Amino acid sequence: MSEERIRAEILQTGERYVRAARIDIAATPESVFEMLADPRRHSEFDGSGTVVSLVSGPDRLAMGSRFGMAMKIALPYRISNVVVEFEDGRRIAWRHAARHRWRYELEPNGTGGTTVTETFDARGALAPAALKLADVYGKNEIAMARSLVQLKALAEASA
Repeated sequence: MSEERIRAEILQTGERYVRAARIDIAATPESVFEMLADPRRHSEFDGSGTVVSLVSGPDRLAMGSRFGMAMKIALPYRISNVVVEFEDGRRIAWRHAARHRWRYELEPNGTGGTTVTETFDARGALAPAALKLADVYGKNEIAMARSLVQLKALAEASA
């Protein structure tokens, strides 16, 4: 008997500098949101392999929260982020100095679970065209899909 591989759906946004992915999770929006709002847990569901750990910040994010992460792409570095969108239990987004955003939107899906959409939004970025040259959009699509699959596994194991 073969086991079905769990995948997130990569969405067509119709926007040049926006990429998104979506997945259904068998856990409440509130419980999934608690994982997203806890920056200490971000490395657990990061599908890019670049988030190492929390360096500084609150235990729970809120609008305007600042938090620093240890990162690694070839070499280790640190990045500072600020929460720029926040609706408790439903939406959270943060950005760093280059101004592109990572957004998570949560909706109850009618089965007691949650549909989670993750978006990489570079419309407000300092250099969105340069990100395209570095294939950041294509890489982030894949990383977001992986992140959502990992988030699903963690949230369902906790539910």
